Amino acid sequence: MKRFKAVSTALLILATMAIALCGCKGDKTEDSSSSITIGIPQDLEDSLDPHKAVAAGTKEILFNIFEGLVKADSKGDLIPAVAESYIISEDGKTFTFTLRSGVKFHDGTDVTADDVLFCIAKNADASNGEPLISAFSNIDEYKVDGNNIVISLKEADPDFLQYMTMAIIPKANDKADTNPIGTGPYKYVSRSAQENIILKAFDQYWGEKAYISDVTLKICANADSIVMDLLGGSIDFFARITSAQVAQLQNADFEILEGTMNLVQAMYLNNDFEPFKDVRVRQALCYAVDQKEIIDICFDGKGSPVGSSMFPAFGKYYIEETNDVYNTDIDKAKELLTEAGYPDGFSFSISVPSNYQPHIDTAQVIVEQLKKIGVDAKISLIEWDSWLSDVYVGRNYEATVVGVDASSMTARAMLERFDSESSKNFVNFKSEKYDELIRKAIASTDDEEKTKLYKECEWVLTNEAANVYVQDLAEFVAIRKNYTGYEFYPIYVMDIAKIKPAK
Repeated sequence: MKRFKAVSTALLILATMAIALCGCKGDKTEDSSSSITIGIPQDLEDSLDPHKAVAAGTKEILFNIFEGLVKADSKGDLIPAVAESYIISEDGKTFTFTLRSGVKFHDGTDVTADDVLFCIAKNADASNGEPLISAFSNIDEYKVDGNNIVISLKEADPDFLQYMTMAIIPKANDKADTNPIGTGPYKYVSRSAQENIILKAFDQYWGEKAYISDVTLKICANADSIVMDLLGGSIDFFARITSAQVAQLQNADFEILEGTMNLVQAMYLNNDFEPFKDVRVRQALCYAVDQKEIIDICFDGKGSPVGSSMFPAFGKYYIEETNDVYNTDIDKAKELLTEAGYPDGFSFSISVPSNYQPHIDTAQVIVEQLKKIGVDAKISLIEWDSWLSDVYVGRNYEATVVGVDASSMTARAMLERFDSESSKNFVNFKSEKYDELIRKAIASTDDEEKTKLYKECEWVLTNEAANVYVQDLAEFVAIRKNYTGYEFYPIYVMDIAKIKPAK
């Protein structure tokens, strides 16, 4: 047996048996009585229960309220949270987590082993199909041993530690959907639908406390009003503004920060929609869409092209060569459409969330590019809650432009959604070859083999044109100059606790 402490594991390197956790408690010396208003593009409508939340925009806010046994820092390393240490058995099948003493929930109650067992059971429950966390289907047994949580796997899983970022919530809270109670640096106070969410720094937080005491998350669903809200003073911070909005904020009282979103933006295609059932049609669209032109026109050249469902920050899994499979070729695109029985093109609708200007801008350029091959695409702007219910859950759409992230920090999270039997396969992609590869990859305990299989999965998505891949977007953040400290993460989160008043 090996015990590990005081060492964090890199985000993009699969968990090995030499990982450790440590942490120290401390108070910050800066004034924490201040307030900030942060603009966000949509209300948190899908669920405030962290185990059920689907939307990346919801999860990035819940990151401040909830913690798992471990959590990610701004470098992508796993750092201590509700657990202070753990042991991994030599065969990689048994994880023993020692709970940190003194961790409290936002309602003032102590975190117990029973709460952790409850969360594991909830996420492992397969009574309604696949578990909430599919990797938990590999759990053979979990139990309490003193102050330890012991999890035994059926098969070794090098990715398993990443899933221990699963939020720990109170077993006694039967209203998790509307009354979120976690252990994070901020606690939930209230929500006014389509207006705001109020958070407050948690005074009994076990770790370093937040600098800003009161946080208002203001819903800015109208992308056209964001600059006005910033300049008018109604919001102090907004993430993921466009390059055009950056230009409008030049010489104003804002600092513009630049990072990457760490997601895959694409025109995601409903493969059950009649024209898109034919791989030749999907390939034709890929040949017609010019990634570079989109990045240049919409984002001033900022952003990284992607050719499959993997973004560059995922180091060893990212395949740059997939970007060159569909170099723009209008003649080839027309030839494929003719072969597929659409010599005069066809029409379809692109459903785009109305609160995400970068996706709207991208869709507008795609519409113009597709005209060159006789394809008439119309943009249908829909509200975010409608996108979640109609597109993601209901799969009642033809195409959509959005970004997909890896909330669990694993390559598996990006790729297993395209398994034909996955509940997350909102594009209805079906490929026997892909199913075989992804299932082998998930089952593999050899890092080299797993990496190879994941890359083969990416090539299938590219060659079969599952979607029209575009880019990992650059992320521009506007923050009023009387605040500082914001840090980008290699995953889709917003760490409000790092923001502090400027001196």
